[in-house]
Amino acid sequence: MVREFENKWALILGGSSGLGLASAKKLAANGMNICIVHRDRKSNFSIFKMELESMRSLGVEVIAFNKDALRKETLDEVLAFLPEKGIKVLLHSLAKGSVKPMLSEEGDNLTKEDFTITINAMALSLYEWSKAIIDKERFAENARILAFTSEGSSKAMQHYATVSAAKATLEALMRNMAVEYAPLEITTNCIQAGITQTASFAMIPGSEKLAEKAIIRNPFKRLTQPEDVARVVYLLCRNEADWINGTVVKVDGGESIC
Repeated sequence: MVREFENKWALILGGSSGLGLASAKKLAANGMNICIVHRDRKSNFSIFKMELESMRSLGVEVIAFNKDALRKETLDEVLAFLPEKGIKVLLHSLAKGSVKPMLSEEGDNLTKEDFTITINAMALSLYEWSKAIIDKERFAENARILAFTSEGSSKAMQHYATVSAAKATLEALMRNMAVEYAPLEITTNCIQAGITQTASFAMIPGSEKLAEKAIIRNPFKRLTQPEDVARVVYLLCRNEADWINGTVVKVDGGESIC
């Protein structure tokens, strides 16, 4: 194994499945230590524990905190564990939000609180964690901040209003962080994956139809896989990506242009 990122850490918020887990596995395979902050019930933890052991077998350190990433005490505990100037990449993969309609005959409509909770979890938490890492001097040299966005940040989708607002906020934060964190030699980018069948995607009403349409629409006639996205996370962590900053990198096989 090429230990390209020896003694460096990936801090992944929401990495027990989907894009976050795939990214963790890819980075571990290239010598990066892995710290995952996730929130799962014990009944869902057995498969994830096997994934953790698989990554450890690659000769890297792997730790998981089954705690709420939105709580300050979790942030403090995690950063107390990680070494000074050790975090090469902060990867934001939190998925917590309401997927309700804005208008419904049943009356279960989106509320302001739904928007507040979703935007806080899926956008503002990125700033909170990055700021704390900077304050506690945990970022390594030439560090990366990466976050997953979606086409919904600029396109209307049924039942997606809160997430759409959160992703738009996330991208706005990314652009400003890219400018203001540059003097610290930190780059900040978003990755826009194509339709990917993850646990969070399955929570969207009508997700099966969205997947069917995506296959038809995609030039390669298939859905994006978590591994497709993980490879780009890895590429953006390499020194060759030092000059990529403040942009949305699309990883969808051309799906979004069709």
